[in-house]
Amino acid sequence: MKATFDTIILYVKNVELLKNFYVENFRLEVMEEDPVWALLNAGAIQIGLHKIGDSYLEKIEEGHLFDNNTKLVFEIDVDIESARNEFVSRNIQMRAIKTFDNYDFWLCDGTDPEGNVFQLKSKKGNS
Repeated sequence: MKATFDTIILYVKNVELLKNFYVENFRLEVMEEDPVWALLNAGAIQIGLHKIGDSYLEKIEEGHLFDNNTKLVFEIDVDIESARNEFVSRNIQMRAIKTFDNYDFWLCDGTDPEGNVFQLKSKKGNS
């Protein structure tokens, strides 16, 4: 069997909020949507945003940010410092830019409105 990665699904409190976040900040195209679901075209894969079931939502306090072990990585074709500064100007929480020895990319993590971690990845030398 050969498997091809197709879609990652995030369970979210507010589908509309996160759909707008990823469309506005990453220019992803909405492929499908309804009140409990949005499917975004993210290039090689799709990102599904699925509303958490009501029985779980009732147990979540207002303002709670989720803690998970998933990170969405977006390779960008611009200077990472400029991209980071643009996100910060939009009040998006961003961490410091970093890299590793013998690694050809700059990296910068941020969080979406529900606390999901994303990463900007820019080839060294982009400007």
